[in-house]
Amino acid sequence: MGRNRRRPLPSEPVTAIIESFSHDGRGVTRVDGKTVFVAGALPGEEVVFRYVGVSRRHDEAVVEEVLRASPERVEPKCAVFGVCGGCSLQHQDPRAQILGKQQTLLDNLQRIGHVTPEVVREPLRGPLWAYRRKGRLGVRYVPKKGGVLVGFRERAGNKLAVMERCEILDAAVGPRLAEIGAMIAGLDARDRIAQIEVAVGDNGAALAFRNLDPLSDADLDRLRAYGDRSGLWIFLQPGGPDTVQPLWPLDAQLRYRLDEFDVEYTFRPNDFTQVNAGINRAMIPMALDLLDPQPGERVLDLFCGLGNFSLPLARRAGRVVGVEVEEALVQRARANAEANGIANVEFHAADLFEDFSASDWARAPFDKLLLDPARTGAHEICQAIERLGGNGGPRRIVYVSCHPGTLARDAGVLVNEKGYRLLQAGVMDMFPHTTHVESIAVFERG
Repeated sequence: MGRNRRRPLPSEPVTAIIESFSHDGRGVTRVDGKTVFVAGALPGEEVVFRYVGVSRRHDEAVVEEVLRASPERVEPKCAVFGVCGGCSLQHQDPRAQILGKQQTLLDNLQRIGHVTPEVVREPLRGPLWAYRRKGRLGVRYVPKKGGVLVGFRERAGNKLAVMERCEILDAAVGPRLAEIGAMIAGLDARDRIAQIEVAVGDNGAALAFRNLDPLSDADLDRLRAYGDRSGLWIFLQPGGPDTVQPLWPLDAQLRYRLDEFDVEYTFRPNDFTQVNAGINRAMIPMALDLLDPQPGERVLDLFCGLGNFSLPLARRAGRVVGVEVEEALVQRARANAEANGIANVEFHAADLFEDFSASDWARAPFDKLLLDPARTGAHEICQAIERLGGNGGPRRIVYVSCHPGTLARDAGVLVNEKGYRLLQAGVMDMFPHTTHVESIAVFERG
C-alpha cells in the first residue's frame, strides 16, 4: 500500500532560474537534479515557485513571484489567467509565442522526421483576441459558487473556472459567459444542461445546449426569450450529434464566405470548421498558391470536411475529389458544392486509415494532393502515397497540420522513403495564447 501513498509536497518556496520551455507552455528548471515544470514562468526568468505536485520522474509548480522578468513577459489580458486551462501563454508577447511555435515545428521536423525545409516560411499571423469561432463550454450548477458556472475547466483538475468572460471567444459570446450562466440558473433544468457548443458564422452566433432531459415548455420559452433578447441563435442537442436542431429562430443556418473564391458555406453548430476565421481566410489562398492547381489537373483533398479547401480548389483545378471519414460532413460538402454551382468536384466518405486502393475514387491518378488531417496525422496515406498518382505519387503535396509531431513523422516518410523534397514549412497563428501549433508544409516529388 505504501507504493500508492501520495508523496508529500515540499512546503517551502524555491528560487530558481528557468532554463527552457515545455511543449505545454510551462517553464522548466532543475532542483537537486530533478526536473520541475513551473506554470507561469518564461525561459531566462528568475522566479520563486511553490510545488503543487511531485512524482518519481518530475515535479510540478506554479510561480509565486517573478524576481527577474523576461523581456518577453506581458500582462495577461484575461482575469482568470493561471486558473483557467484554456490559455497558457497570455503572459508571453504574441510575437515570441509564434516564433517559439516556429522553432517547435523545426525542432520536430529535425528530431522526429530527420528533415529540414529548404525554405522556412514567415509565420502567418491574424487576430489575437476574440478570434475563436468554435468552442465547447462546460456548464455546472454549483449553488455554493453562486449558481451556474459557464466556461472552461481549471488548469488543475476537472472543476470549471469561475469566469465572467472569455477574451479569445468571438465577441458575440465571449463577454457573455456570466449572463448565459444567469439565464441557465433560471431554468427548471439548470442542473441538466451538460455543455454548450459555441459556433459563429459570418451571419450569426449559435449556442447549442446539450440537454440531458427533455425541456419543459417553460424552459423552451425562456431559451427563446433569451435568444430574442441577446440576438444569439439557440439550438438544442437532446442526444447524439445528429440531434442538433434550431430552437430560435427555427430557420437558423450558419454561414461563412470566402469572397476571393466566390464561395459560401453552410454548416451546423457541431460541424468541424476552422476556429479562426481570419487565419482561415488567409490560409486557403496561401495553400492554393503553394499547391498551384492548374485547369487540366486532378487534385485530391483528403480529410476535406465540408469542403473548406475543396470548393476553392475546384475554382482553379480541372477536377477535385474530396474524401472525408464523416458521412454527415460529406453530405454538407455536396450540398455546398451544389449551392455554389460547382460541378467539377465530387465527395466520398471513407476511412482514410484503412486500405483505400480498391475505392473507386482512388483508382484514377492525381496530379496534386492537399492533406488536412486531425492530430493523428496521415501516416497511412504517406506510406501508400505512390497509389495516388502516376510515377510514384502526386507531384506536389500541401500538408496542413495541427500537430508538429505527426507532421514531422509523416514528412520523414515522404522525404526519406518516398523521394519527395520538403520545399517549405512554416507555422500559422491559428490559436494565439495557447501552445497549439498549426503549420503548413509543401512537398514535391523528385
